[in-house]
Amino acid sequence: MQEHIAFVNSLVWGSDSIPYPPVLLLLLGTGLYLMFRLGFMPIKKLPYAIGQLIKGGKRHDAEEGDVSPFGALMTALSSTIGTGNIAGVAVAIAIGGPGAVFWMWVTAFVGMATKYAEGVLAVKYREVDADGRHVGGPMYYIKNGMGPKWAWLGGMFALFGILAAWGTGASIQSNSIADALNNTYSISPLISGLVLAGGAAAVILGGITRIASVASKLVPSMAAAYLIAGIAVLVINIETVPAAFASIITSAFGFDAAKGGFVGGLLLIAMQKGVARGIFSNEAGQGSAPIAHAAAKNKDPVNQGVIAMLGTFIDTIIVCSITALVILSAGIIPEACAPFVRESLTVLPLGCETGAPLTVNAFNDALPGIGSHIVTIGLTLFGFTTILGWSYYGERCSEFLFGEKIITPFRFAWIAVTFMGAAVLMLEEGGAITDVVSLFWLIADTLTGLMAAPNLVALLVLSPLVAKLTRDYFAREKAAD
Repeated sequence: MQEHIAFVNSLVWGSDSIPYPPVLLLLLGTGLYLMFRLGFMPIKKLPYAIGQLIKGGKRHDAEEGDVSPFGALMTALSSTIGTGNIAGVAVAIAIGGPGAVFWMWVTAFVGMATKYAEGVLAVKYREVDADGRHVGGPMYYIKNGMGPKWAWLGGMFALFGILAAWGTGASIQSNSIADALNNTYSISPLISGLVLAGGAAAVILGGITRIASVASKLVPSMAAAYLIAGIAVLVINIETVPAAFASIITSAFGFDAAKGGFVGGLLLIAMQKGVARGIFSNEAGQGSAPIAHAAAKNKDPVNQGVIAMLGTFIDTIIVCSITALVILSAGIIPEACAPFVRESLTVLPLGCETGAPLTVNAFNDALPGIGSHIVTIGLTLFGFTTILGWSYYGERCSEFLFGEKIITPFRFAWIAVTFMGAAVLMLEEGGAITDVVSLFWLIADTLTGLMAAPNLVALLVLSPLVAKLTRDYFAREKAAD
């Protein structure tokens, strides 16, 4: 089974025999195209976007929508700030080397333009369903923006969105949480699964308003706490931080200090893992976040777009960077674990950690006895909020395909999948499945790429409209000053 999934993954993300993976090129290409077409507006207007988020407050309360712009961003961030920021960054470094972090940064900066366009189109083409909910996302701006003849492409996105939600949003999150709790506190995966499923049920059965309410409280506090802990570690390791930065830059372009020169394959593996982990973490171009932003109480698509693009900056440039520098400044990865030193690019030798355990080791190196608790608690909270956010994404995709009647069955199915994602670790302990965690990540990577493709096509087709709305909006802003 794992071999078949790996084959599909190679078609999506590339391999030694597919040096130019289509989804990777489409992701970066779309982001770069939008960034140039927008005149680098997402970078230039970053302070403006922060101001709009802060000043938003009650200004939008009377406008159409279900949650505040801040609530929509926190719902989107609840799904992006998750295991990708802790376990995903570690996977990228362990498999792709330090250079993968650089390509995560590249993905984030061009992804700001992608996420902006997604937010604009989400509000522009959203609908109100039979139950009065504001619904939107790629499937709606494909259908309403590109025309009815493209509705099949929206259906493809929705189908991959449901599958990705169960994989990326439910299974892999609960699996990673249960794995961390088992390793740190010896808590049975069955117990973790029951608690996670129960907690998810208490929130998601209340719909988007309850999800946004919980996310608005949990996301800022948990992100701040994790950043403070990470900065404390970097202060302790301050002497090795410059070398960590240097290793990110040099290996990103294929230069290997151990081999004393350029290694072409190192550049490719760093790009593959960096971009894959980058989109998994910040979801720019994947098409999931605009589903949340479509519910915002904001009548102006561009205004919500500039708020939406903050999600990518916060997730990757800030949170993921802290995790990466903590790992690399600790200097705990043996030379034998490096790409093109180990025998396999994808399978690590015994003693080479990947995922959350690598991040735990890095924090523990600087904060003995405390680091493991920081990472485990952070992973649990991040992962739980991701389960909440992705439940909404999967629900909206299901509604698009099957109508409002599917919502309640989907929610109960989501709760069950959340439990099973944690409980499946019991099979690994019994030897029924080899390396379940790696298998789950492989599936998540594949589904992420398949989900992104229809969305990226729509963003390219509708980019002239996004550019026009952007020019008109900032012209009005300038005239009002």
